Amino acid sequence: MLAMERFHITVPASTANLGPGFDSVGMALGKYLELTVEPAERWSFVPLTQEVALIPQGTDNMMYEVAKHVADKFDVSLPSARVEVKSNIPLARGLGSSASAIIAGIELANQLCELTLSNEEKIRIASLLEGHPDNVAPTVNGGIVVGCHTEAKTYTVSIVPKDVDVVVVIPNYELKTDDARNALPSQFSFKGAVEASAVSNVLTGALLIEDWKTVGEMMEQDSFHEPYREQFVPELSFVRRKAKDFGAFGTALSGAGPTVLCLVEKGRGEELAAALAPSLTHCLVESIQIDVNGVSVETATNEHA
Repeated sequence: MLAMERFHITVPASTANLGPGFDSVGMALGKYLELTVEPAERWSFVPLTQEVALIPQGTDNMMYEVAKHVADKFDVSLPSARVEVKSNIPLARGLGSSASAIIAGIELANQLCELTLSNEEKIRIASLLEGHPDNVAPTVNGGIVVGCHTEAKTYTVSIVPKDVDVVVVIPNYELKTDDARNALPSQFSFKGAVEASAVSNVLTGALLIEDWKTVGEMMEQDSFHEPYREQFVPELSFVRRKAKDFGAFGTALSGAGPTVLCLVEKGRGEELAAALAPSLTHCLVESIQIDVNGVSVETATNEHA
């Protein structure tokens, strides 16, 4: 992509953990942050939807800060741009809005500076910024990603799920990730760590062979974070019980919450959403696609969106 062309970046939302895959497992979802970028004399970010109405509109925007970080990392100049911003990813709901913004910033630098970064490089840069790959890796690759992030390297394994539907219950209140993370214990006993890791290991193995029944059972046996965070999300226990009665595979917090995520048999997502919605009038309840493409870039038209 030439830096002087007008172009469009699309970045999916994501869900992290799937229960016990704490800071490691994530899945890309079909809600999107969209940027339309064109050359300009100075940087500006123009919000076009309610979800991004309050974003900083200059170089204090996080997407600019990430793009500048990437340009500096590769010792190149970052050209100025006008960026129109659309999003239907709700903020502070556990759907990876900050991870999407980080990947958007990396892709801004990648395109404007013509860096030709690989997905592996994008994930590494993003994981260094985030501290873990659970949201950023599926946002780049699409599908489900299992990752491990260390100081030396970020490892990922990608899975393209086919035979499952996703339903999300999005409450009308925010839960800041820092608040939810502060509720976690500072340490685990050796026995507790072994048991929690075993559950996560079985989750990963079941994901790889798409054994959704086992995936669902493992989703509901987490001991890394949900027992400490469920106090902030009263909807979790209700949705878990109601979804189980419906026949869903499993239910878990999406990231730190407050969104609750259910996995259900392919073709039954809309039906489950309809069953849950009447009792959750303060929530948005919807069946949502799994995004399998990850971040994408295409040449934009010359008309403003």
